[in-house]
Amino acid sequence: MPTILITGAASGLGLGFLSAYSSDPSNNIIAVDKTAIPSPASEKAICFEVDVTSEAAIQSLAKKLQGRPLDLVVHSAGIRGLVPAVEASHPSDVASAETLEVMDEATMLRTFQINTLGTFILVRALLPNLRASVTQARVIVMSSRMGSVSYNKTGAGYAYRASKAALNAIVKSFSIDVPSVAFVLCHPGRVATGLVKCREEGAIDVQEAVEGLLPLFEGWGKEDSGRFYDRFGAPIGW
Repeated sequence: MPTILITGAASGLGLGFLSAYSSDPSNNIIAVDKTAIPSPASEKAICFEVDVTSEAAIQSLAKKLQGRPLDLVVHSAGIRGLVPAVEASHPSDVASAETLEVMDEATMLRTFQINTLGTFILVRALLPNLRASVTQARVIVMSSRMGSVSYNKTGAGYAYRASKAALNAIVKSFSIDVPSVAFVLCHPGRVATGLVKCREEGAIDVQEAVEGLLPLFEGWGKEDSGRFYDRFGAPIGW
């Protein structure tokens, strides 16, 4: 009976992964989010409210999970990195809230705190649990193609691009420093998750994204550690 920990489990992709994995009674599920996780998915999981920007909260979670092996961590917690005031005044124009002209220090710092630093502190705190797995423990991190420097042909997106590029570097280092655990970065596609106030053109539903990703998750292992894939399993350049 594998034990699976899912972050960002109260909404979006995290909730989608929680619902999908909870449908298999052989899975032991731990769900983590900064807010309460809605039922019925929460009824099949052990739930913790944890703010990933708080190292104290993460250490408290680690203490509660002490001695409990983790076989899979699916890390979905993150934000889009838009300037709040601009997004509020132009909710249907995502691009306008992340341009060179409007980007500000507070938005950059908060985006890094959640997307990058929060991931580092959380995953590092869970390493004893991952190392205790009797199988090949895996950590699958939701990244974004926007974090690929080689893919950037259009500019802008300052907070999101930079935070995800830094996230990619951190996860790559994890894959080298902790070879007993497989660390995989995944671009889930443009998914209608509620990270922005509108539905972006070409966005797919959470259920479609999750149904496509789960078979990939099951196939990724040690040989994929430190790699970056899209939602179809194709490699993404750094």
